[in-house]
Amino acid sequence: MSADRGYHHGDLRAALISASFDQLADQGLQRFSVAAVARRLGVSSAAPYRHFPDRDHLLGAVSAAAARDLRTEILEAAGAAGTDPADRLAAVAGAYLRYVAQTGAGFHVIYAAELRALPDEERRAHTRALMATLLDLASAAGADTYPVAVPLVEGTMAVAHGYWSLYADGFFPRRPGAVDEIATRAVAAARALVMP
Repeated sequence: MSADRGYHHGDLRAALISASFDQLADQGLQRFSVAAVARRLGVSSAAPYRHFPDRDHLLGAVSAAAARDLRTEILEAAGAAGTDPADRLAAVAGAYLRYVAQTGAGFHVIYAAELRALPDEERRAHTRALMATLLDLASAAGADTYPVAVPLVEGTMAVAHGYWSLYADGFFPRRPGAVDEIATRAVAAARALVMP
């Protein structure tokens, strides 16, 4: 459902999460508010609070959905990259950039500092699964111990998030096909992190 068409009865909780992604993509995390999400849906500013007691709980639900969906995108990209483990890991960078460009919800939302104390086991399960997938891909690419895999995951994600930040901040021109071109650059940069 596109939040631009407004909310027309049904699952308000799901609609709030969907509209939150649109809000994040348009305005970013710093300007994210429950009231803005409600306006997107054309519901009263009180309506979201029937499902989420506050901003952090709504953002926590978005974080859980983002971790789940990003993991799916990463697994699909790794699968499409073929059988070479280094190529599969590098594909993570492109998948991440495309996902965040579309949704506005990258690691800055998934692992938002303000959500650390939020008691949300579903979110924690999805973030753990995402990190386990990344560590598995790094391990397959030759990082055979946890202390070696963690910096490789960090480097891969730093490349991916860095390219997205450059795009979001206007370093790259906004034109058709730009996201795919930048994703390709991010994959090449991430691939260079893994020794041949």
